[in-house]
Amino acid sequence: MSRTISLAALMALPYTPPQMIQLAADTGCAAAGLRLLPASPGGPAHRLMEDPAMLRETQAAIAGTGVRVLDLEIIRIDAGFDAQQFLPFLDVGAQLGAAHVLVAGDDPDEARLTESFATLCDVLKPFGLTADLEFMPWTPCKDLAAAKRVVTAAARPNAGILVDALHFARSGCRLEQLDDIPREWLHYAQMCDGAVPGPTTNEGLIFDARCERLLPGEGGIDLRALFKRLPPDIAVSIEIPSESRAPAMGYPEWARQALAATLAVLDA
Repeated sequence: MSRTISLAALMALPYTPPQMIQLAADTGCAAAGLRLLPASPGGPAHRLMEDPAMLRETQAAIAGTGVRVLDLEIIRIDAGFDAQQFLPFLDVGAQLGAAHVLVAGDDPDEARLTESFATLCDVLKPFGLTADLEFMPWTPCKDLAAAKRVVTAAARPNAGILVDALHFARSGCRLEQLDDIPREWLHYAQMCDGAVPGPTTNEGLIFDARCERLLPGEGGIDLRALFKRLPPDIAVSIEIPSESRAPAMGYPEWARQALAATLAVLDA
């Protein structure tokens, strides 16, 4: 493959980090994503910061397979955000050789969100990590235009924008909006498919995004056009959770099908 292909944490969220690394290796992917902090209060996550034995096991899996950690999930910036509380998370990320941190913008005050994002970038920098702001239609940072404003104003060298195909399609973004994004802001992008238009409620959007995405080619997103607009060497994270299909067929088979469908889009 001419670019890095990674399995996102949501591809097999019940898997432990070492199992996730091995799954990526068995699937033929060069990288994997790990969820060390929950996406919502009480949600599933593998807190390696509090489990040194599993941290060592994960490091051993990385060394044994050659699979690297593409991204860590998830830091959410809300009104009371304090970047310092994430130092143990970032230290583990550095120990794992991770490259990027997925960031969600939950603060409705855009000026404060921007200041917090800039501070987070500064805190991440010594750990060798980038902060990749993912716009999501149910959050205050709901679309690409909002993410551009925050990253532009933050003006940090390790800041980035994460383009998720599902959120791009469902937040009303246009392909032309990608054309003026500086290349250094685009570290990786997330691949999946889904119905367009999508659900009309935030609850429906969140459920689809976290629990039931479609394989590339099964939905209505023009993935070929989207990924042709993105840099040809951008890393691609396959993020296609399916609570109905993945456990039934087994996560290894689901990952193989997802990789094949992803490559069909990219090769086209």
